[in-house]
Amino acid sequence: MILKLKRWLLPGCLLALALGLILGLGALQQAAKQPVDAILVLGGSVQREIQVAQQRSTDASRGPVIPILISQGSADPCIRQIFQRQGTSLQEVWLEKCAQSTFDNFRFSLPILQQWGSHHVRLVTSPSHLPRAQWIGQIVLGAHGIWVEIDAVAETGQPGNQESWLKTALDLSRSLIWAVVSQVYQPRCPEVTPLAAVDLETWQAQGYKCEHQAGLD
Repeated sequence: MILKLKRWLLPGCLLALALGLILGLGALQQAAKQPVDAILVLGGSVQREIQVAQQRSTDASRGPVIPILISQGSADPCIRQIFQRQGTSLQEVWLEKCAQSTFDNFRFSLPILQQWGSHHVRLVTSPSHLPRAQWIGQIVLGAHGIWVEIDAVAETGQPGNQESWLKTALDLSRSLIWAVVSQVYQPRCPEVTPLAAVDLETWQAQGYKCEHQAGLD
């Protein structure tokens, strides 16, 4: 009985995924036509946070505030100082601190984006993080009707995290599995903090250090 179950498990998951993707194509096409309603920033380069803060400052008077989710980015006080330096609002900026990998970035961001009712997400990452981050996002978020567009931010220097086809293949494999599993089960990150709640005085008492490229020395 167990052998039969194992024999049908993978084909069943693949069939469920295929059906879900087919049924979700219409929703994705509609989502692609809608304006961006959320920004997801992947941690790994302070340049991404700097650009998002600059964009928020520029777009402040152009329409409704778009929520920003920064997944495992720089230290909390550093991100707050980056946004304060631009003179932009700290409201609707959230910090997620559970992710330990690119796959986790999307796994923990998905329920938050769904809670926001997001359908069209701007994914902020770096060219060195592509195409892996793009493909994972399109699989994990796309399986839930969320369209992903890429905003690639140039990095300065040599990125510490190097891409490889093996890493990409492994992440794509588990993303396909998660696209099915997440239809019925999604873990939520207990460490999600609004940027406005980050207390600089408390952090200063504890001590912290920002990346040199942030220009906060």
